[in-house]
Amino acid sequence: MVQYLGTTRYSMSMYVSNPNLPRVRMDAVRLVRSGQSFRAVARHLGFSHSAIVKWVQRAPSDGRRNIPTHSTRPHHHPHQLSPTVVQAIVEYRIRYRRCAFFLHHMLQRDGYPVSLSSVKRTLRRHHLTYPSPWKKWHTYPPRPLPTKPGILVETDTIHDGSPLERLYVYVLIDVCSRWAYAAPAPAITTHRSLRFIETARMFAPFPFATIQSDHGSEFSKWFTKRLAERGLAHRHSRIRQPNDNAHIERFNRTIQDECLSRLTRSLHAWQRGIPEYLHYYNHERPHMGLDMKTPLQVVPSY
Repeated sequence: MVQYLGTTRYSMSMYVSNPNLPRVRMDAVRLVRSGQSFRAVARHLGFSHSAIVKWVQRAPSDGRRNIPTHSTRPHHHPHQLSPTVVQAIVEYRIRYRRCAFFLHHMLQRDGYPVSLSSVKRTLRRHHLTYPSPWKKWHTYPPRPLPTKPGILVETDTIHDGSPLERLYVYVLIDVCSRWAYAAPAPAITTHRSLRFIETARMFAPFPFATIQSDHGSEFSKWFTKRLAERGLAHRHSRIRQPNDNAHIERFNRTIQDECLSRLTRSLHAWQRGIPEYLHYYNHERPHMGLDMKTPLQVVPSY
């Protein structure tokens, strides 16, 4: 009697992950060819009668090779695009050299029933997507641990109002001590961003080491180079990592709720009210994250 290691009974499915099954199939075929009936071999091995019949039909004539396990994965999707539509997408891309939205419109106009997602997927599969020449590529060095004040300082801008009447506020916070600084501005540019950092360094009771910002245009490569000339590192927050800028985002909410909402919406009023609020925030306001201390009570401990 033939012995099988761990193969006394299998699932009725034709696809299993047991590595011994290709050999078991060929052993079953040899038993049938030696004179035993299909049903006797099926009862002996614990398989169905139809499975044994299929194995005999698939078995090589020489009997020396095993019967491999074939994947049951379908060869194509029932709703896949026809070769004609795929070829049209590729030809339109080469002809117009436009984005997927434009190609989708042109294809539908010309009578090709295809969705926008299918156009994008086809372009990726044929390597017909190109990076935008205006895309800003940034490296993301490790986020420094804020073990001392100034090691990691986060900065951002607050936008308030419609585009025609918009006012801005530059904000900055030290992650370790929660010391904060802010200044209103009628517009935001890289030069204003640099002046804001320089002014904050004058008021801060500690030196800055790393400035972290988002990917806004006011924190572009020119801003990074000017900080490097002053001995400061500039780090952009990682995309889809909201915790990178969590402290400055929370301060944005705090200064809007506790300060800006109580002031008249004008640049003059903000220039008078924000410094008063910053004095309260850094000197008098207890912070739960600092064990109910103020930022300036924490700074001397380092």
